[in-house]
Amino acid sequence: MNRELWLLRHAKSDWHVDADDFDRPLSRRGKRAACQMGIWMQQHQLVPDFVVSSPALRAVATAEIVCAALGLPAQVIHRDKRLYEQDLEGLKDTLAECPVRAERVLLTGHNPELEALLIDLTGNAALPDKDKLLPTAALARLIISCDWSRMNTGCAELLSITYARNLPEAR
Repeated sequence: MNRELWLLRHAKSDWHVDADDFDRPLSRRGKRAACQMGIWMQQHQLVPDFVVSSPALRAVATAEIVCAALGLPAQVIHRDKRLYEQDLEGLKDTLAECPVRAERVLLTGHNPELEALLIDLTGNAALPDKDKLLPTAALARLIISCDWSRMNTGCAELLSITYARNLPEAR
């Protein structure tokens, strides 16, 4: 069975707030970008079967805004500390615990970890030639032909990367 993994980098955070990295909220621009991405996903019928997010405030807020646009309650978001400042294996361990029945998983997290996962899973094949593959509020869609528990290097094919900055303004 082919599965899809969607890697969503959190939207732009607010650096003007006096908070530690974990508790940094989204900026106004970040909230708009997350909303744009959620609306775009809804328009393209990209509704995940399972949602997992870093517990950092900006990642959870991004996931909540996207889920709201998709008509999903915030309660569907599984927060996993392995998505915050962890290595590639931490991300893969998180994916290994996704339900077997889930065909489309949305993972919301951070760079450089998400980019490392994208590069690893695709084996660096057919990736755009960019310094930053996943800027804030970017969504990479991958097709995976294996189980979530068997995510090996090169097991995925990149379908697309969508950038919120290229989407129409949310209204």
